Amino acid sequence: MSKTRLPWIAAAASFGFFVTQLDVTIVNVALDAIGKAFDAPTAQLQWVVDAYILALAAMLLSAGAVADRAGPRRAFVAGLLLFGVASAACGLAASPLMLILSRVAQGAAGALLIPPSLALIAHAAHGDDRKRASAVGWWTAAGGVSIAAGPVLGGLLVETLGWRWVFFVNLPVCLIGAVLTLLVAPPTPAKPKVPFDIPGQAMAVAAVSLLVGGLIEGGHRGWAGAPLMALIAGVVLTGAFGLFERRAEHPAMPLGAFRERPAWTAVVVGSALNFTYYGLIFVLGLFMLRALRWSPSRAGLAFLPLTATFIVSNLASGGLVARFGARAVTTAGVLIAACGYVLTARLGAGSGLAEMLPGFALIPGGMGLAIPALTSGLLASVDKHDAGAASGALNACRQVGGAAGVAIFGALAGRDVVSGLHASALSAAALLVGAAFISAGAPRFFRPTTAG
Repeated sequence: MSKTRLPWIAAAASFGFFVTQLDVTIVNVALDAIGKAFDAPTAQLQWVVDAYILALAAMLLSAGAVADRAGPRRAFVAGLLLFGVASAACGLAASPLMLILSRVAQGAAGALLIPPSLALIAHAAHGDDRKRASAVGWWTAAGGVSIAAGPVLGGLLVETLGWRWVFFVNLPVCLIGAVLTLLVAPPTPAKPKVPFDIPGQAMAVAAVSLLVGGLIEGGHRGWAGAPLMALIAGVVLTGAFGLFERRAEHPAMPLGAFRERPAWTAVVVGSALNFTYYGLIFVLGLFMLRALRWSPSRAGLAFLPLTATFIVSNLASGGLVARFGARAVTTAGVLIAACGYVLTARLGAGSGLAEMLPGFALIPGGMGLAIPALTSGLLASVDKHDAGAASGALNACRQVGGAAGVAIFGALAGRDVVSGLHASALSAAALLVGAAFISAGAPRFFRPTTAG
């Protein structure tokens, strides 16, 4: 296959990441309307959001294994169609329970979009590090745009067409993505036929569900009791999963790949980036609404500057990786984001948007450089037949990191949002400095290359 088709394949793959990330944030602004429509209590409304995140995180590893065995193209198109069906079910829901269950289905379908979309890019790049890094930059930019645009688009849809359209809007996106994929992406090879590791997959799903569920409930209800027990059980089951996979004849997760420094570096640094970003965005939203007393629409619009910086840095990342290597670009991006968090820690109850902008530029700017670089470094370090499982593991860990950030930073901001913002921002900066040391110490994170 000619590499000239790679931009089109990257565009098709980006539809999947766009729609999965869009549904992380677009629903938030519709919760009030949903609550009024169903007379639903706050706990049910929280699970309209959390059920999607939980299912997405829990199913990512299994989705990667499915993508490798079925072939990335087939799995990706199936995921888009299933996501469209689940979105329609959400829009047609007649009760809170039906909506929550449909969100679970939507999250599971969303998990089937992320690993195969990255595997499509890995296959199309033919080992060309520069082209792969550039394509991953476009893919990541699509996710960054959708996360930032979600609250704005959701607000417009709720005010004009009604809350059900925050789900119906996914249907044309899924259809266009599926058609484009079938037109531009040739059939991708499936992994040699091996038995599906059902016990391993079940352990992985249970472990991630317990960890993410414990973090979500801990942020809502406090850390004692059931949330703490869920977290302990999740950690124990994660350890048991690792021991089981070492002895499995056909493991669900290519643990051999994660013995290499580039692979586990990508997981650790990626989890730290999601932990800090999702946690701080959550606290910043509370800060704007409670401390600054902004309206929801004004707060949503205030996040738009993040989108522009994400796009620029995502698209610049590929060329910088080709020139300086993934290790250098990842490390620099992490440190830039850390500087943004330090600046954010200076905000107070009298701050305005102008004082937020330096941090709002540096945080997504650094993340936009780092995430494509570390993702491309991961794909370069594993066999292409394991690309789906490896990217599934990376993104599952990132989702767990994001849920942990929201829970922990949200708890810090629970009593006083201003002091909570300061503590969260400084903690985020310190964590990223540690992540930068890990990235800088990865001697085999792939070096600068020239296009082949």
